[in-house]
Amino acid sequence: MVKDNYKRVQGILVIILLMNWLVAILKIVIGTCIKSTSMTADGLHSLTDGISNIVGLIGIGLASKPEDKEHPYGHNKYETLCGVFIAVLLFFVGSKIIINAIHLLQNPVKPEITVQSLLVLIITLMINIAVSTAEYRKGKELSSLILVSDSMHTRSDIFVSIGVLITVTGIKLGLPPVMDAAVSLVVAVFIFHGAYEVGKTNCNILLDRVVVDTEEIKKIVMSFDMVKDTHKIRSRGTLQNLYIDMHVMVEPYLNISETHTLVHEIENAIRSKMNENAQVIVHLEPYTKERISPN
Repeated sequence: MVKDNYKRVQGILVIILLMNWLVAILKIVIGTCIKSTSMTADGLHSLTDGISNIVGLIGIGLASKPEDKEHPYGHNKYETLCGVFIAVLLFFVGSKIIINAIHLLQNPVKPEITVQSLLVLIITLMINIAVSTAEYRKGKELSSLILVSDSMHTRSDIFVSIGVLITVTGIKLGLPPVMDAAVSLVVAVFIFHGAYEVGKTNCNILLDRVVVDTEEIKKIVMSFDMVKDTHKIRSRGTLQNLYIDMHVMVEPYLNISETHTLVHEIENAIRSKMNENAQVIVHLEPYTKERISPN
């Protein structure tokens, strides 16, 4: 990701941080006043959104540092490490909510539901929808992993808030108070799911999982007439910080100048299709009919 994009991501995260804190404060205050653990739990979830935004800001700040002698590939994985930290944080918060919900199941308390609390839920739900949608679009536009991951986390708030809204309305209509504790458990499930998705995405990057389709790369390389075969195609990183290497087989009679030009053309073709900042390494080999390239 270019440095200018990092600055834009930081600006977006600051705005989303303020929005998440506003939502969290409204839910926690109203939830405490009406003694609704599900709404309070939803508020705590929104509060973790704000904490994850702070972690994201720290990660983006570190990831934007240029390459140096000790880090020749740059500091991009700081962003990934922060994503893993956010996943761990979510698991911790989800566990705490489950403990509180179990306690409430044993000692149920009927929430004091008001029209004001219902309005707060509706308002915060609309804010969550706007924040999640905008964050996801900007994440795709700027090729920012931290924005896309955080938007997935925020998106779970939408479903959680809908569940809390249904529960609060149900209790208002006469359903048993134990329903409030049950919804707290559902909130925890959504938090665990968000933690799993965020953790999975970022761990795949740390473990150098394949980023782009090998066959797609092979199709690009084989479009050049001088290329006879290609194998050992590998990709790692992310779409915005993409690393690709491969072995390319050419006729043995080609001179250094011709193969040098070919390599640059292959690299430029891959960058135009995948990412203009992709780092591509091509290892040339002489082609012989007896040799069969591995799958």
